Amino acid sequence: MRIANLAGRLVLIVGGKAVDVAEASQGRFSAEPQAVYERFDEFRAWADSVELSAGTPFDPADLGAPAPEPRQLFAIGLNYRAHADESGFAAPPSPAVFTKFATSITGPYTEVDLPEGNVDWEVELVAVIGKKAHRVPESDAWSHIAGLTIGQDLSERVLQMVGSVPQFSLAKSYPGFTPMGPWLVTVDEFPNPDDLALNCAIDGEQVQKGRTSELIFSVPALIEKLSAVTPLLPGDVIFTGTPAGVGLGRTPQRFLKAGEVLTSTIEGIGDMRQTFIRR
Repeated sequence: MRIANLAGRLVLIVGGKAVDVAEASQGRFSAEPQAVYERFDEFRAWADSVELSAGTPFDPADLGAPAPEPRQLFAIGLNYRAHADESGFAAPPSPAVFTKFATSITGPYTEVDLPEGNVDWEVELVAVIGKKAHRVPESDAWSHIAGLTIGQDLSERVLQMVGSVPQFSLAKSYPGFTPMGPWLVTVDEFPNPDDLALNCAIDGEQVQKGRTSELIFSVPALIEKLSAVTPLLPGDVIFTGTPAGVGLGRTPQRFLKAGEVLTSTIEGIGDMRQTFIRR
């Protein structure tokens, strides 16, 4: 099942067309995309029980983030060994957790205004919580996840590294720095949700390539470790980390320029595209 935010309305993508959920359910479910996660099991049961073939064509440019207003957004740093190596750090013994502020969230096909500094790319698998998770064991974690989507953890490295304490959250939260999409794919759609290919390209040149099976802390392991400390709420978002190939780790270093197009792809989900501009 593919669940999307089309121009601010909750839709299902069926056969490449959009089915408006509020209309198809005769008002049983809200048109607000974020609201669906509070009733996700009920929503899945309804969607599985009705005929949803009468969709309408849509413009992908109208897609928004599938979880546009999470109460909590977790991001995990250094969660691939090769990325930790290129960053000059040892692999962490426990998840390195920070946040990105919600005002930076956008949809999958966007223009991003480059701020001053050095803007870097980080393609990531993103998990969205579908059921409250508190002290959930790794073995039961997938049952608490609504689905998976693509994310870009765009990062301005000058601000990130300034001072004695890195400014991870602030430097990763400029407007447009948290695109997600193109839709949320439910876990049952993947033959193996723990092993998905992901890659990232600039103007067609591949700069990142990896598999989620290479995560130091898998998606279920992250659910266990995060929920042991704080309850994860329906609609919360978890950026799970990026593989090697970021601009900061290259010799010479490379950063995004105005006019470049960044394409992020994950197996079984699709792709996103960000075009960078400087006003």
